Parts: sequence; C-alpha cells; structure tokens
Amino acid sequence: MERGMIQPLIAVLISSLIAVRAYRRKSLNLSGALTGFLVMTIHFAVGYRYGALILVFFFTSSKLTKVGEEKKRRVDADFKDGGQRNWVQVLSNSGISTILVLIIWRVTQWEDKCLDSKSSTLVTSLIGGVIGHYACCNGDTWSSELGVLSDDQPILITTFKPVRKGTNGGVTKAGLLAAAAAGAVVGVTFVAFGFFTAKCSYNIVIKQLLAIPLSALAGLTGSLIDSLLGATLQFSGFCTVRNKVVGKPGPTVKKISGLNFLDNNAVNAVSILLTTILTSIACVYIF
Repeated sequence: MERGMIQPLIAVLISSLIAVRAYRRKSLNLSGALTGFLVMTIHFAVGYRYGALILVFFFTSSKLTKVGEEKKRRVDADFKDGGQRNWVQVLSNSGISTILVLIIWRVTQWEDKCLDSKSSTLVTSLIGGVIGHYACCNGDTWSSELGVLSDDQPILITTFKPVRKGTNGGVTKAGLLAAAAAGAVVGVTFVAFGFFTAKCSYNIVIKQLLAIPLSALAGLTGSLIDSLLGATLQFSGFCTVRNKVVGKPGPTVKKISGLNFLDNNAVNAVSILLTTILTSIACVYIF
C-alpha cells in the first residue's frame, strides 16, 4: 500500500483515539471533539511532525487547564471543569495552521521538508508559520494557566499598574517565563521529529536547532500580543455580585480596562495570526 494511502489511515486512527479520549475526559465537548478529529486528521495525514506539534499543544494545554482547578474556579467567572473546549475554541487555536498544512501538502506532496530558504522560500515560510502558530497557542495557554496560579499580582501590560487576577491583559513574570518555555517545547518537538521524518544535509539539520530559541521567542511574543489585545480591545470588569473579574459590561460591573470589541476567541485568533506571520518571515531570513 502506497504512503498516500497508509498515512491518511493512520491519521484517522490516531485522531479518533485522541478525540474520543478528550471527549470522555471533558477536555473537549462533542463539537470540539468532532472538530478536533478533523483538524488532527489533516495534520497527521500531511506529516507526522505537524501532528506532533498539534498534539504537544493539545496535551500540555489540557493538562495545565486541570492544574489548580479550585484556585482557577475562584478567579475565573467562565471556568469549566476540565476546560471543555468547543468547536469555536478548537478552530481559533488550529484553523490557521490547518490551512497552512494543507498548502504545504499541496506543494510538497507528503515529503517532509527542513527549514531551508535556499531550497524553497515558500515551504520554509509555511513551515515557519505552523511553528509560530503552535508556539503562540502553547505560550498563551501556559502563560494563562500557570500565571493565574502565581502568587505575584498581575500588572496591566498597557499601564504597568497592578490589576486583579483574571484581568485580560494582566501579566506576571511567571506567566511570561511559562510562555517562552511553552514555545521552546514546540521548537524541540519540531526539531526532534525532524530527525526521523525529514531527509536533509548535515549542515541543514544542525541549523534546524535554531528553531528552538525562535519558537521560545514566538511563544513569548504571542503571549505579549495576546495580552496587549486583551488589555485594549477586550473588556474586563469587576462584578460586585459575583466578586469576580468578568468579560462583559453590566449594571453591577465596574470597568477595569479594555473595550467590549473582541472576545477571548477573537483575541486568540488575531494574536495567533500575527505571530504566525512574524515567525514565517523570521524563518525565511534565519534559514
């Protein structure tokens, strides 16, 4: 059986198992599981390395979402047990990369390529975009999930003044370090799998290691962009009835920061898009 037949079948099998597991563990609701299945199948069918990137993001973010649940429940007005991401959240965190991966498949026809602009500027920019995408997703998630557990009081990224935990645009040192670490994990995953799936010359293979610090920077940059958008275009207010920070205005809500223009999914999508573009351009110049 040709590779063009085997790989999609393996992709369906892996994606099915993961989607069912995520649904049973309440990491995804039904719509999220079905969308996740489709997205993961596409990633794995095009290349195992792309499947590995989406998995490292999904598994680490799902695990961290469940860390310190009681503390997060007291802070987050929209807290859900296990995270329970729906189809909108799945697409906002994987839609752009899915499009890039499909374009990569159309250009390379299942051949896993290294980051090498001399060989192909287009492919290098596309792969760089996928790396930046998941570095941003992972960085934002780690920053949010670990930052809220930090004992440090967040400061608003636009004013550097202390704000309540859960305020959109609030950052901590722990959160920023977590974002960089999360990005680095994506870079390590890309490089490690590339040793087995891509066939490149020795010099090119060694140069791929630069993807790790680049991914760390992308994770940090994505988190900062997300925070900046959250502080300016996403509403944060303190509800005196619920005694929590909320994301929508109301008669019992005192405004903290931001405009009621973007919701959390839109902020994620915009920050991912910008980080994807920046990392794509950086890869063309670096590699």
